[in-house]
Amino acid sequence: MMKQLFTILFIGLISFSINAQDKVAKIEFKTDTVDYGTIEKGADGLRTFVFTNTGDAPLIVSKVTSSCGCTVPKWSKDPILPGKTGEIQVKYDTNRVNPIRKTITVISNADTPTVALKIKGEVVDSSKESVLEKKDKSVVEQ
Repeated sequence: MMKQLFTILFIGLISFSINAQDKVAKIEFKTDTVDYGTIEKGADGLRTFVFTNTGDAPLIVSKVTSSCGCTVPKWSKDPILPGKTGEIQVKYDTNRVNPIRKTITVISNADTPTVALKIKGEVVDSSKESVLEKKDKSVVEQ
């Protein structure tokens, strides 16, 4: 009797561990690119990437890095359960007047452990006119 009980428990344990190994987290982003468009110097640089765990195991985002110090990512360290959504917030320093072309790398326990996200756009300072605009105005005023 004890031997049968032990055998049943052993088989149950093996099948449980096999099933547990089959479960995997999957990360699916609503979009992999955020386009800031043309924004003013000093504007709000906060944008959000939304993702869903489409797998059947909890998803853990362990690290999010940016290709430069001008972009600061923020994310929840809590596991995202299957079917639930999470967010990665990205704050770009809009005091830098130039085109935005940055990569945000997301590392997780998903079946695709590394995902590259992109932000793009351009920061302009409309308080400063270009040399061409000043030249055009002087021609019109004459």
